[in-house]
Amino acid sequence: MRFVTTSVLALSVVAGAATAEQLTYGPRPAYLIDRMAEGELKDTLSACLGQSPERSAFSIGHRGAPLMFPEHTEESNRAAARMGAGILECDVTFTSDHELVCRHAQNDLHTTTDILASDLAETCVVPFAPASGDEAAKAECRTSEITLAEFKTLTGKMDAADKSATSVEGYMDGTAAWRTDLYSVQDGTLMTHAESIELFRDLGAKFTPELKSPSVEMPHNGFSQADYAQKLIDEYKAAGVPASDVWAQSFNLEDVLYWVENEPEFGKQAVYLVEWHDGFDEQAPETWQEDFAALKEQGVNYLAPSLNMLVTPKDGDYAASAYAKAAREAGLKLIAWTLERSGPLTNGGGWYFQSVTDVTDSDADYFNVLHALHDDAGVAGVFSDWPATVTYYANCMGIE
Repeated sequence: MRFVTTSVLALSVVAGAATAEQLTYGPRPAYLIDRMAEGELKDTLSACLGQSPERSAFSIGHRGAPLMFPEHTEESNRAAARMGAGILECDVTFTSDHELVCRHAQNDLHTTTDILASDLAETCVVPFAPASGDEAAKAECRTSEITLAEFKTLTGKMDAADKSATSVEGYMDGTAAWRTDLYSVQDGTLMTHAESIELFRDLGAKFTPELKSPSVEMPHNGFSQADYAQKLIDEYKAAGVPASDVWAQSFNLEDVLYWVENEPEFGKQAVYLVEWHDGFDEQAPETWQEDFAALKEQGVNYLAPSLNMLVTPKDGDYAASAYAKAAREAGLKLIAWTLERSGPLTNGGGWYFQSVTDVTDSDADYFNVLHALHDDAGVAGVFSDWPATVTYYANCMGIE
């Protein structure tokens, strides 16, 4: 996964005019380095504080830069590109008229947009119900219940809901204290998948779309799962994007194998996503669900496990897990997800760090675990909710 640029300038399109924008790390990488324990890694990263940012394909924008921007919006992806992310993600789902749009799930509009405060609230399959007694507030709103034209009237917001709320306004106001609504109040421009292709290309980035599992039964009004998987690829073809610039992803192995068989050029870089499951032990092969040799034999070249599957504690620090080593030995290229999604790490890091909770106690550990992912586990790229951290590391270590 290589994408090189010799310039620190990224292209952006504003009001139809192309302008040059300088890449920036912002203050966060230095903030994290300041908090690292003294040692070789801190010395190495500190010595790079004066370096100029360069775009790196090792740095992957996870839904843009959702640590502070509403995910899957134009604004979020512009922020990620300005932080040097060489690859940007559009999670792909579909509307009632089978148009592809960027959303993390087909049924997340109630937490990621303002739909509950709009006239489209009447389309929600589960209307808003306030919290009452022991019952939490609830709602469910799907892209598959609205047309593309209706989808484009919505505004993106930070993905959150206050389930103790007794009003729509309160329910929508659930952003975690360590995130922010500063960039969410007036902006939040939603995108179609095709629009994301044009934007990412204009920003100088490559592409990693994820085909999301439908919330509706398939086929949906004649639209089959194969139609869905094919349409995703067709939109890159229509835009003239080479297959070598696209890493199509899915948690559904059948989608990945569909691309391998029916779109072999795109299939070469198709990514099979997997995640931690109950009973999984990153050091115990008998708990693993993936057969690495079989995946390779079927034509799968990229495996993207959750971060917790790839690292294990070692001597008070982080190291590659047996799972990561076995996958690499089978010839699979690894991509890790997701850095900077856990918020402050003083509490052990939560779900993403559950395999290494005992050695996680500081935000500085974002760089420590990143180093283990690259230097020991040998991952080809890392998704991040704040790509500047990964970009800084990649630039400092000479990773293109």
